[in-house]
Amino acid sequence: MTVQNWWRGAVIYQIYPRSFLDTNGDGVGDLPGIDERLDYVASLGVDAIWVSPFFTSPMADFGYDIADFRCVDPLFGTLEDFDRVLEKAHRLGLKVMVDQVLGHCSSEHAWFRESRQNRSNPKADWFVWADAKPDGTPPNNWMSIFGGVAWTWEPRRGQYYLHNFLSSQPALNFHNPAVRQAQLDNLKFWLDRGVDGFRLDSINFPFHDAQLRDNPPKPAELRTGRGFSADNPYAFQYHIYNNTQPENLGLLEDVRALMDSYPDVGAVGEISSEDSLATTAEYCTSKRLHMGYSFELLTEEFSAAYIRQTVEALEAKMLEGWPCWAISNHDVQRAVTRWGGENPDPALAKMLVALVCSLRGSVCLFQGEELGLPEAEVPFEALQDPYGKAFWPNFKGRDGCRTPMPWTSTGDAGFSQNKPWLPVPPAHRLLSVSVQEDDAGSTLHAVRKFLHWRKTQPALLTGAIHFVDAPAQLLAFVREHPEQRLLMVFNLSADEVQWSTPIAGELCVPAYGVACVPLDER
Repeated sequence: MTVQNWWRGAVIYQIYPRSFLDTNGDGVGDLPGIDERLDYVASLGVDAIWVSPFFTSPMADFGYDIADFRCVDPLFGTLEDFDRVLEKAHRLGLKVMVDQVLGHCSSEHAWFRESRQNRSNPKADWFVWADAKPDGTPPNNWMSIFGGVAWTWEPRRGQYYLHNFLSSQPALNFHNPAVRQAQLDNLKFWLDRGVDGFRLDSINFPFHDAQLRDNPPKPAELRTGRGFSADNPYAFQYHIYNNTQPENLGLLEDVRALMDSYPDVGAVGEISSEDSLATTAEYCTSKRLHMGYSFELLTEEFSAAYIRQTVEALEAKMLEGWPCWAISNHDVQRAVTRWGGENPDPALAKMLVALVCSLRGSVCLFQGEELGLPEAEVPFEALQDPYGKAFWPNFKGRDGCRTPMPWTSTGDAGFSQNKPWLPVPPAHRLLSVSVQEDDAGSTLHAVRKFLHWRKTQPALLTGAIHFVDAPAQLLAFVREHPEQRLLMVFNLSADEVQWSTPIAGELCVPAYGVACVPLDER
């Protein structure tokens, strides 16, 4: 079978369905809303969409707690609505990736409802069950990412069950071959429906240590976890045994073997481990994942030195695979606020998109990133995220990046005819699509222009990357392809920078500006 690798160098636009467009007036975005705005997405110059979960769910974690992996939740529409999105996307030249959560499901899933009844039912070993210690406490010291212990007592079985996230998200037992096959069959269902790939949520979590050994403690000065609150006890441990187990490699190879039986599909895995870059390199090979991304560029650290160090570290380790980069998504504070403060310079938003789209690899852009949306301030009384409620006020959760997409400048920004599930901040109305379409100098127009130009640059799509020493404020690298060499320079500071480059002469890079210098075009 000929593999075209559409995903290699692709820009993938993440759609968070709840917040994209509401067409039925219930305040929550839906699949018909995605269908209605696909022309806009295609106009950006992206190559694919990644649709966050729209499956049947009690919505305790807003869709990442799945009660039926093959059905659309009525909140979002129907399976036929999804088919219409898929057909229209393909007609517009967009590939479609759907989120898949392999490692856990909802406590409302039929599998778990059966498993929890007793220790002898057909699904008894489909989840991670363990006896209490003699004193009644949980079987080991594992912690949940969402705070507290990772074990919940089930009186019907007289055992604890494992959950790496919410207690309503029980961990599946991948040591059971039947579980592994069931999840592969769920992937096959969507591949047969015509999707072009998957974003695999928390893909290093499916397997756990079968011996249930305690995780070792982490010194206080090293408790700087990625992707979770700094005061979360999850950061108090080295997560040696509750995820990233050797058996997971076999699962990834099974996933790849399944996907290789379909023409031109791809998968990107979300990876968060003790050494995420090393895990990404290990997971992304010709027999495992097509692409992987981690949280290294989703943190508060922002400097040319840090970005260079991160990219070079992955390049050194990933000898066979293909990286995928993201600086914003539905789980972290929006990049322009994280790196630009409360009142970010609009030039920063333009530069950040150009930067991440110039690195070697594929890119995930989060909806609204093309508008330069800052993080929304969501008051506690309007908060929906259980993670934020638990850690308020030190950590305000993930709702600030999940507020509705602003389409117009009035009311609820054209998102819904009724009260939206999260409030639309006034600042977002001023940055709406309609406002920016009318402004030739807007972030939207700049991003659209850059992405369309990028499609014509082979060096940026698939070329190698080599960093160049530059002043501290500048990130500089060469992208090299047999047909083209480009020097890309990004000013990460609010001041203009003069630089005598060793390969392109004098450059003047404006504040939060970008310079692209062709080198000996061939």
